[in-house]
Amino acid sequence: MTDRPHPVHRRTISFEAFELTDALEIVGTLRDERPWAAGTEGVALVHDLELAVTVELAGLRIRSAQATMRTFPHAECPAIAPAMAGLAGLSVGRGYTRAVQERFGGPLGCSHLEHLARALGPVVIQSATSVRARQVVEGTAPDLLGAGGTWMTGTCHIWAEGGIAEAKLAAGWRPGRGPYPAPEVATFRTRSDDPDA
Repeated sequence: MTDRPHPVHRRTISFEAFELTDALEIVGTLRDERPWAAGTEGVALVHDLELAVTVELAGLRIRSAQATMRTFPHAECPAIAPAMAGLAGLSVGRGYTRAVQERFGGPLGCSHLEHLARALGPVVIQSATSVRARQVVEGTAPDLLGAGGTWMTGTCHIWAEGGIAEAKLAAGWRPGRGPYPAPEVATFRTRSDDPDA
């Protein structure tokens, strides 16, 4: 749809990941804007929040977390920011989202910081994968899976148990090697059946 009217609200969430010696620092920001209010007496920027966490690369456990509220609707809002340090100790794996909701959901926290914390999980996984992808390109890692094997099993329809990714692996595919996106499974089966491939 190209003829959309002027938006009444815009939420922007962004994350950046930085590699430390044995960890990742992930910095997430959330901004809520009212484009219609620009140049008026209305409030144009409602929220400008940041959540910064340090996550161990081995085990993907959160070491530390710090929230910062730069723009917020109530003078009392920043009082809840220190509570986000309670993310420390959580493993960013199965059950992470539920644990975040139990610790910070509803009146226990700020719904916007909690949203950033929940969105953080997949970002950590993608960031750790990006570190590994660089290692594959540099020749210091054989593929994206590493010694842990199929740690991605169950994360999406491609990685469903007994699914497409497992079939590709069985036929010789190695994540991070070859063309991107990875060709269909039939391509790998044909190659594994062809002694000259």
